[in-house]
Amino acid sequence: MEKGFYHTLEDDKIREYMKLSTKEKLMWLEEMHELTRKVLTEKEWEFRRKLLEGEI
Repeated sequence: MEKGFYHTLEDDKIREYMKLSTKEKLMWLEEMHELTRKVLTEKEWEFRRKLLEGEI
Protein backbone atom coordinates (compact mmCIF):
# COMPACT_ATOMS: atom_id res chain seq x y z
CA MET A 1 0.00 0.00 0.00
CA GLU A 2 1.31 3.44 -0.92
CA LYS A 3 1.67 6.22 1.63
CA GLY A 4 0.44 9.78 1.36
CA PHE A 5 -2.44 11.06 -0.74
CA TYR A 6 -3.29 12.83 -3.96
CA HIS A 7 -5.83 15.47 -4.87
CA THR A 8 -7.27 16.45 -8.23
CA LEU A 9 -8.78 19.73 -9.42
CA GLU A 10 -10.91 20.66 -12.40
CA ASP A 11 -9.12 22.51 -15.19
CA ASP A 12 -11.13 25.70 -14.60
CA LYS A 13 -9.95 25.86 -10.97
CA ILE A 14 -6.34 25.48 -12.09
CA ARG A 15 -6.73 28.22 -14.71
CA GLU A 16 -8.37 30.48 -12.11
CA TYR A 17 -5.43 29.95 -9.75
CA MET A 18 -2.92 30.60 -12.54
CA LYS A 19 -4.43 34.07 -13.06
CA LEU A 20 -3.51 35.11 -9.51
CA SER A 21 -0.39 37.16 -8.91
CA THR A 22 2.38 35.68 -6.80
CA LYS A 23 1.34 37.93 -3.91
CA GLU A 24 -2.28 36.77 -4.19
CA LYS A 25 -1.19 33.11 -4.26
CA LEU A 26 0.92 33.58 -1.14
CA MET A 27 -1.90 35.42 0.64
CA TRP A 28 -4.34 32.62 -0.26
CA LEU A 29 -1.89 30.01 1.00
CA GLU A 30 -1.40 31.87 4.29
CA GLU A 31 -5.17 32.26 4.76
CA MET A 32 -5.75 28.53 4.15
CA HIS A 33 -2.98 27.64 6.59
CA GLU A 34 -4.46 29.92 9.28
CA LEU A 35 -7.96 28.53 8.74
CA THR A 36 -6.74 24.93 8.81
CA ARG A 37 -4.72 25.58 11.96
CA LYS A 38 -7.77 27.10 13.70
CA VAL A 39 -10.22 24.32 12.89
CA LEU A 40 -8.09 21.20 13.35
CA THR A 41 -7.44 19.66 16.74
CA GLU A 42 -3.83 18.88 17.70
CA LYS A 43 -4.49 15.21 16.94
CA GLU A 44 -5.88 16.09 13.48
CA TRP A 45 -2.96 18.47 12.83
CA GLU A 46 -0.45 15.73 13.70
CA PHE A 47 -2.27 13.25 11.45
CA ARG A 48 -2.20 15.80 8.60
CA ARG A 49 1.52 16.40 9.11
CA LYS A 50 2.26 12.66 8.99
CA LEU A 51 0.13 12.25 5.88
CA LEU A 52 1.84 15.14 4.07
CA GLU A 53 5.28 13.85 5.00
CA GLY A 54 4.42 10.36 3.76
CA GLU A 55 4.74 8.74 7.17
CA ILE A 56 1.33 7.15 6.77
